[in-house]
Amino acid sequence: MAEAVAREGGRALLVGGYVRDRLLGIESSELDVEVFGLGYEELERLLRTFGEVIHVGKAFGVFRVKGLDADFSLPRRDSKILPGHTGFDVAYDPGMSFAEASRRRDLTMNSIALDPLTLEYLDPHGGRRDLREKRLRATDAIHFSEDPLRGLRVAGFAARFEMAPDEELKKLCSELDLSELSAERIFSELEKLLLRSEKPSIGFEFLRETKLLRFFPELAALVGVPQEPDWHPEGDVWIHTMMVLDEAAKLRSGTADFDLALLYGALAHDFGKPPTTKTIGGRITSYEHDAVGASITEGFLERLRAPKDLTAKVKVLVRHHLAPALFEKNGASPKAYRRLARDLAASGVSPDLLLKVATADHLGRTTDDAFARRFPAGEHFKKMMESLEIASEAPKDVVLGRHLIARGLAPGPEFGRILTACRDVQDETGWEDPERILDRVLGLRSGGENV
Repeated sequence: MAEAVAREGGRALLVGGYVRDRLLGIESSELDVEVFGLGYEELERLLRTFGEVIHVGKAFGVFRVKGLDADFSLPRRDSKILPGHTGFDVAYDPGMSFAEASRRRDLTMNSIALDPLTLEYLDPHGGRRDLREKRLRATDAIHFSEDPLRGLRVAGFAARFEMAPDEELKKLCSELDLSELSAERIFSELEKLLLRSEKPSIGFEFLRETKLLRFFPELAALVGVPQEPDWHPEGDVWIHTMMVLDEAAKLRSGTADFDLALLYGALAHDFGKPPTTKTIGGRITSYEHDAVGASITEGFLERLRAPKDLTAKVKVLVRHHLAPALFEKNGASPKAYRRLARDLAASGVSPDLLLKVATADHLGRTTDDAFARRFPAGEHFKKMMESLEIASEAPKDVVLGRHLIARGLAPGPEFGRILTACRDVQDETGWEDPERILDRVLGLRSGGENV
């Protein structure tokens, strides 16, 4: 295709993430091709010789050829529309040089091109040097600020590649207004930050340092909130949360849905501490921060327009993140484990996912256990779930409405109360015989003896 472009007097260059990743030795299928020297109609006509042309972003001159995983675009000049409006006024300019066209790209490391015919790198802004020196630098200060999302992109790149933004870039990011962005775009960037980096904390620390954390009040509230030193010698709730986030990243499964719930569970697990933290008798406490945090988490994710199933999962993870540690400490009964398994399953959460959040919470601090990578209560929790045969599936009700009807009971409000009582007996005893459970419940309700 590049040869065909060249025959027409143009030049096709690979640009963006593919070139960056190639220089870093990372496999990438993210192919973006910028075509110079051809007009809109000329490029479209040429691409049609290779297959059906799809207009991905007609306003921005982006084409795809059906069956080929690559975007083709034209060099353009973007100028922001007048205040009070949104979007960009776009003008194509096939005669632009790559040096000029690449100025609209965010960072120097993303402003490198590769000629697929000669394998020549075009690097007018020093991106290769910045990659070698692990430095993030804005390609052009004026163009950088045109899209506030770039503040979140920098946070993601800083964490993903463990590269340091320079001072100018920090200043540029600190001046961005993320409130201009849609919730969907913000959620998408946070998802990349959480799933693509070994140390997501680097990205969130960047948001704190550049004061972009102010657009995430639930996170900003964690900064400076004290914790009891005996349990959290590492420092305040923010420091602890960042450590937990990195521990959770080590526990990812490779399945996006599972991992996103895990990482958000780690990020939000102590959202309830700012409003519940008090000093009582010289000790710092945060009673009921799990329950309070679940409600705050729900609001946080709803504002980000997160998928409803993810919100439900993270909410229940926050609500129960203390369970694995407390169950052993308090000598929880089998009934408690079964009821917990039911509650988790109702939101699509497995005991293993909860245990991973609790493990990250336990290891994300500077205690002796954390340094030794020990979580005895977690091992106990896992063994109990396995011994009760609820590690992979929550208990199912064995007493159903048909069993009550067979006993001569008529459907009505009492049905629900009896079924609830049967569920309690089942969870307490582990019985799976519906008649045995019904004998006990109906016997108790009639004043009879326990069967």
